[in-house]
Amino acid sequence: MSLIVQKYGGSSLANADSIKRVARRIIETKKAGNSVCVVVSAMGDTTDELLDLAAQVSPSPPEREMDMLLTAGERISMALVSTAIANFGDSARSFTGSQAGVITDDVHGKARIIDVTPGRIQGALDAGHIVIVAGFQGMSEGTKEITTLGRGGSDTTAVALAAALKADVCEIYTDVDGIFTADPRIVPSAQKVSRISNEEMQEMAASGAKVLMLRCVEYARRFDLPIHVRSSFSHHEGTWVLPPSQSEGDDMEAPIIAGVAHDRGEAKITVVGVADLPGKAAQVFNAVASAEINIDMIVQNVSAIGTGTTDISFTCPKADAQRAVQALQRAKDDIDFGSLQFEDQIGKLSLVGSGMRSHPGVSATLFQALADAGINIDMISTSEIRVSVVTRDDQLDEAVRAVHTAFGLDSSDGEAVVYGGSGR
Repeated sequence: MSLIVQKYGGSSLANADSIKRVARRIIETKKAGNSVCVVVSAMGDTTDELLDLAAQVSPSPPEREMDMLLTAGERISMALVSTAIANFGDSARSFTGSQAGVITDDVHGKARIIDVTPGRIQGALDAGHIVIVAGFQGMSEGTKEITTLGRGGSDTTAVALAAALKADVCEIYTDVDGIFTADPRIVPSAQKVSRISNEEMQEMAASGAKVLMLRCVEYARRFDLPIHVRSSFSHHEGTWVLPPSQSEGDDMEAPIIAGVAHDRGEAKITVVGVADLPGKAAQVFNAVASAEINIDMIVQNVSAIGTGTTDISFTCPKADAQRAVQALQRAKDDIDFGSLQFEDQIGKLSLVGSGMRSHPGVSATLFQALADAGINIDMISTSEIRVSVVTRDDQLDEAVRAVHTAFGLDSSDGEAVVYGGSGR
């Protein structure tokens, strides 16, 4: 008997009929001879609606109370899915994240999982029940408070539980038929890939691909856990996310490009007029780090002739950008810079593929495609298997399509099907 962990996103649980469809699919998986543990997200747009409601009550609600509020969405889903399974004649047991043994650090709103103790889950599975777990949430080790894992955290819950239970596979169900070479909402001709390495998928997720959360891929990579991305609206094969040794076809090299990802969730901050001296960059980024803000891309200009000063630009999550500006303003006297420039109407395009390691000319093709489309590049960043550029937000969709076509990724099989609306 195999143990399968499944995760269903909000678009798969949008209403009562969707919940019944998901319940039937879960029961089918059990009847095929598997033990089944299911992680669920909040229904449809429930999380956004709760956020809107909180904003109407208070402009700055306490983080602890926000976690208590937002975890309600997944609890509703878990109870309804369990009820639907019982209605179809099978037995299910639902658990919150804390009941499931998901232990996190003490950070409200974006907690990290530090341990999973799935004793109650394993007991329910051994008793023959289907287990339904509320995703996106856990309990802090130190304070015993309810915490949330950040948007998309149900993916991480599912992979963490699969690793702790030593599951055979973690199936992530969404509203598209798998992982595509680009977001099919922007590039309808995007191709579905049958297999992708967890290394490439980690870069894609970090670069803005919404189908899997970054921490979920990192967790799966650490434990060599296969992820199977599928649609809950169809029975197509989907995409397998596997270790590099398993992701390539027999006697075939990895494709040069795995996909084109994009991200509108970042802002750019430029620190103008910093003295071009050792330690000044450290002061800038220590100030940002003190506000617990992650930095993505960094560019430092050549020192201006005659002034001995330079400009340092970096990108960070748009939601954290104002805190970064405030942290830098507080440190202005110590750093001694001229001014700050802030821009949030930017978009990041990333070209990802393990085949870049052995194929010259990838960057040349990328930049030529953007030039031919009349798209200006603001920042550039690279890794061994990724090239990222920042451009204007209003040019991002056109840029993604131009690069996708330039690398021969367009499908001739018609448009990709998007069954839901959010991709989650």
